[in-house]
Formats: sequence, C-alpha cells, structure tokens
Amino acid sequence: MLIVSSVRKFYNRLRLWQLRRAGLTLPDDCKLGGLPNFGSEPYLITIGHHVAMAAEVCFLTHDGGTHIFRDQEPYKKVIKFGRITVLDNCVIGQRAIILPGVTIGPNSVIAAGSVVSRNIPPDVLACGNPAKPVMSIHQYAEWCLAGTPDYDEEEYRRDKRAVLLRLPMRGSRRPTTAGSKAFPGESDPT
Repeated sequence: MLIVSSVRKFYNRLRLWQLRRAGLTLPDDCKLGGLPNFGSEPYLITIGHHVAMAAEVCFLTHDGGTHIFRDQEPYKKVIKFGRITVLDNCVIGQRAIILPGVTIGPNSVIAAGSVVSRNIPPDVLACGNPAKPVMSIHQYAEWCLAGTPDYDEEEYRRDKRAVLLRLPMRGSRRPTTAGSKAFPGESDPT
C-alpha cells in the first residue's frame, strides 16, 4: 500500500509539473485533495491563491458538442473555448464540474457535485446544476457554527477518530447529548 501511495504522489507531482509547463496557472499555496482534471487546454485555466479542491474536480475549457456539425460546410470553422478563472480563497467540492467561460469570485465555496455554468459572485456558497448562490459565506459560517457540537479540542487533536465516532452528526442514528443542536432545518435525531 505504501508503494502505491508513493507512486500516486510521484505521478501527481509529475503531472502538475507538466500541466504548469503547458500553461496552467496554479500557485503553490493551493490544496488539492486529488489531481483535478484540468482538461486538454490547461493554459486557459487560472487558479488563484489559497484555493482548495477536493478529488475529481473537472475543468472543461471547450464544448466538444461542435464535433457533430463541424464537418458541414457552414460550420467548419466553429470552435467554442472559454477561459476558467478561480479567484483567491475558494473551495471547490468533490466532483464539481466547471464549464468554459466561468469565473468563480473570491471567498466562494462550490458544493460537491455542482455544475458551474455561469460566473459565481464573491463571498457565496453555490450549489446545484446549474450552480447558483444559495447563501452568503457569512450565513454559511453561522450555519456551520450552529451545527457544531461541543467537543474537547485537546482530545480531538489526540484522537480525532474516537471523538468523531462519539459526536452526533448529520444522518446519525446516535442520540444527541444534552445541549447539542441538530443542524438548521433538520429535526433532532433523538
């Protein structure tokens, strides 16, 4: 298992080096939870500073649908490409798809599985297909805070697994402890 992990890390580093040489703009302070698919035109993608991306994020810089009519005379020269820009301090969730011509504003979160087909403004949580802003980052932070149960931070640092297994969580059938809150919009699981 250690060998597989080492080979995967080496491959990801090599692939990122190749993509940057091909024109991808990706600062060193970005956090990748796996190697995103930067498509066939990485030079059309610009990622800002302090951006985090989960596994299997896909960037599409062109519309391949033109293939079906490009052999017809009036459409032989048709091409559809678009730059993709992700500005500073964003998070892109697992399996999100970013389509051509999109800019994601700074301090924004794209939820897992979202399809981003239009520009996303700054400071929002966006989700869905097509992705749309659903709340401000401030509202999202407050929602997360309201759903955080009481826990011992020192114990969490020592044994994260034990603490997480004991805490009440979304979708959990375990009873909540006295004083803990259900997530906003959800009923108490007890």
